[in-house]
Amino acid sequence: MTLPKLPLSIQNFAEIRQGNICYVDKTELVWKLVDSGKAYFLSRPRRFGKSLLVDTLKELFEGNRALFEGLYIDDKWDWSKQYPVIKLDFASGVLQNRAQLDERIQTLLMLNQQRLGIECDRRFDLSGCFEDLILKTREKYGQKVVVLVDEYDKPILDNIDYPERAAEVREGLKNIYSVLKGQDAHLQFVFMTGVTKFSKVSLFSGLNQLKDITLDENYATICGYTQTDLETTFAGHLAGVDWVQLKTWYNGYQFLGEAVYNPYDILLFISGNRRYRNYWFETGNPSFLIKLFQQKAYFLPDLEQLEVSEEILDSFDVERINPVTLLFQTGYLTIKEAYTDVMGEQAFVLAVPNYEVKMALNNQLIEGYCQIDTEKKALRTELFTLLHRGAIDGLKPMLQRLFAGIPWRNFTNHDLLNSEGYYASVLYAFFASLNAAITPEDTTNHGKVDMTVALGEFIYVMEIKLDKSSDYQEQTPNPALQQIQDKDYAQKYRHQGKTVFEVGLIFNQQQRNLVQMDWRQLNKSR
Repeated sequence: MTLPKLPLSIQNFAEIRQGNICYVDKTELVWKLVDSGKAYFLSRPRRFGKSLLVDTLKELFEGNRALFEGLYIDDKWDWSKQYPVIKLDFASGVLQNRAQLDERIQTLLMLNQQRLGIECDRRFDLSGCFEDLILKTREKYGQKVVVLVDEYDKPILDNIDYPERAAEVREGLKNIYSVLKGQDAHLQFVFMTGVTKFSKVSLFSGLNQLKDITLDENYATICGYTQTDLETTFAGHLAGVDWVQLKTWYNGYQFLGEAVYNPYDILLFISGNRRYRNYWFETGNPSFLIKLFQQKAYFLPDLEQLEVSEEILDSFDVERINPVTLLFQTGYLTIKEAYTDVMGEQAFVLAVPNYEVKMALNNQLIEGYCQIDTEKKALRTELFTLLHRGAIDGLKPMLQRLFAGIPWRNFTNHDLLNSEGYYASVLYAFFASLNAAITPEDTTNHGKVDMTVALGEFIYVMEIKLDKSSDYQEQTPNPALQQIQDKDYAQKYRHQGKTVFEVGLIFNQQQRNLVQMDWRQLNKSR
């Protein structure tokens, strides 16, 4: 039997439905969406199927029933009514300034005029033209108008490296989106989607009618593939697959509901002869994120155990970029757990969604923090072998080689080097790239040790100290190791049947390197 084709890079609903192409029926959620309200906003990471969802809505409101035969919504929709649709799609091209944005908006408005058979008054500015288009469309078709906006935020994200330019572009978009508030009486349905959610003050001040369904459990799976989707729609393509491995690599995105896979990952995994690779991550480089982490001297080990308020996840602004907000909204972090904090407010525990993202993000972090090159990639392999064997005698020279290879001129304008946090961040990034189990600020009943690293049959309990003297003299005893022993940080690991090493690391700010390392081995005990 010939298997249906894969909808790889196809965002056109009609093309999928008219061909022998796999389609995951999302129309039950679409029906709930349309039946329950009028104006929505949805944020999801890139390559998550947002554009296909927007196109599905377009075909539905235009009344193209043949495309929906056999789907959930077929016998529930009133096909006797067709609604005119205005679609603004900012997905294509890179807009580098306000002038290019205005030109793009003008083109989009012109394309909609041509498709709807409307001619707007040329005397109007862009917002006036959009308003005129809505009014004339309502008049011509005798029905309220549907407005769909895809990748509404892409022009801003295209300029995120340049805050002033990004703010200028944001104002241009705000000028257009604010029209929707004044035209509410003429609108049947509004749907906006993108990667990030900007604060209402900065972009949505005129769009109070939008309901944000980004973290609404009722719509958690409206984009993305569930486990059931894979076992039914893609059953033939995934016959015999190792489900545990597939889940580990690509599942784990959660939006307060059932976990989902990124569709792009799954389609490329199948089409690539089911090879496990970093498919989604390769489509976008998080270089800006890495720069942001460096600029804000972010303590990388915090990524292992992030607990944040709903406010931090809720909105993003170019003048005050929170790297955690950006990591979540762009898909590098996802919700692991939701709970109510002591103040009665919703809070979240965040985590990297899956192995694909963890491995690729860690590689980017060590490149950003260590300026890794071919030599350091070889060093990483050596470090993995060393830790996995418990050959701790070789750890000090290996770490010294790592820090000696970092081009410090790249950090001359940062306060990053003046704290233990930088050295802990470099170590975290390097150890995390080995897929080691890392517990930063590992809590015991006597306090917190800086970092615990577990790999194979060995556990390394590490304390870091930063010495700021100009002429470092080796200290006896090593204060970092002494602290581990005095507070018995390793106690919790004594009975796990593994070999435990207590490791005291001292870095010197002037030498910008590890200057002293002492250790003690605790024998296995059960």
